[in-house]
Amino acid sequence: MPDGTNKQGTGLERITINPNQCGGRPCVRGMRIRVKDILDMLADGAAEQEILEDYPDLEAADIRACLAYAARYFDHPVLVGS
Repeated sequence: MPDGTNKQGTGLERITINPNQCGGRPCVRGMRIRVKDILDMLADGAAEQEILEDYPDLEAADIRACLAYAARYFDHPVLVGS
């Protein structure tokens, strides 16, 4: 995780980062399913059930973990000059 916090109990333990897999990008449970791919599908309007049908090894909790990862990743202040 970007901030180094404990992932247990939040679903974030489902998100793995391996420098030897998918260019070190965050993946779901060590599979070659990138968090970005799931988020892109959701952004394009895919329903959870559609994603689960397209990726039979995924579980609904994996999709929630992708969303939680994105929320945690982007939860930081942005400083702008005025």
